[in-house]
Amino acid sequence: MTLVVSRLARYPVKSCRGAEVAQARVEPWGLAGDRRWMVTEPDGTFVTARALPRLVLVHPEPDGEGLTVRGPGVAPLPVPVPDGGPLVDVVVWRDRVKATFAGEEAAAWLTEVLGRPLQLVHLDDPSRRPVDPDFGAAGDTVSFADGFPLLLTTDGSLAALNELIAAGPNPGEGPVSMVRFRPNVVVAGSEAWAEDGWTALRIGEARFRAVKPCGRCVVTTIDPDTAEKGREPLATLARHRRTGGKVVFGTNLVPETPGVTVRVGDEVEIL
Repeated sequence: MTLVVSRLARYPVKSCRGAEVAQARVEPWGLAGDRRWMVTEPDGTFVTARALPRLVLVHPEPDGEGLTVRGPGVAPLPVPVPDGGPLVDVVVWRDRVKATFAGEEAAAWLTEVLGRPLQLVHLDDPSRRPVDPDFGAAGDTVSFADGFPLLLTTDGSLAALNELIAAGPNPGEGPVSMVRFRPNVVVAGSEAWAEDGWTALRIGEARFRAVKPCGRCVVTTIDPDTAEKGREPLATLARHRRTGGKVVFGTNLVPETPGVTVRVGDEVEIL
């Protein structure tokens, strides 16, 4: 059975809308341009769609100089990459990391769109943040993603999940799209849940370690177009997809050959 990349995506600002791309360079900490920005409280504590679902309505569009952020009811705002600005302490889960404040104008824009005081920060040096040492190797790093550089899912697993939703107590909430899971790489051609057993793989000329299944949270229940919350797909995953006390879908990857470009249509080989 031939496996190929059916989709690639990056999410410039953690928890905000992402965009599909035809190709992307693999960096040690993830795809180029993926989750290098983050929304925080004024004290630097990270904010995600878990607590603030309307973040999924913020649409960052990368350009050569930074981002343009778009949101409902406000004018777009260009945000340049901070150039030598002051470093601030930010907190992502258990990690305390230095990042660069993106300015008062971006903070005011986010505050208006989301209705509470917030700020935007940029991770100028992703090598500062190591991955979870329980699963990564010495020197493995990650940007502002939850724990690992890339997330891989498969079309086969999504199809199987949507069949389970249709046969369950909330059929009206399905089918759900892959966007709910915010993957970087989607693979076509595999059997459902095959990725659970993958430990190493090659995508085009790039090699990766598959380090652990991805634990899922309430972000998957947020409609990416409306920010409304439901019960699916988390309710169905909780009944059928528990591993080590976690509800799982997809698998986390760590790059072994940074600098290589991956493309939609690339062949995937399980090693």
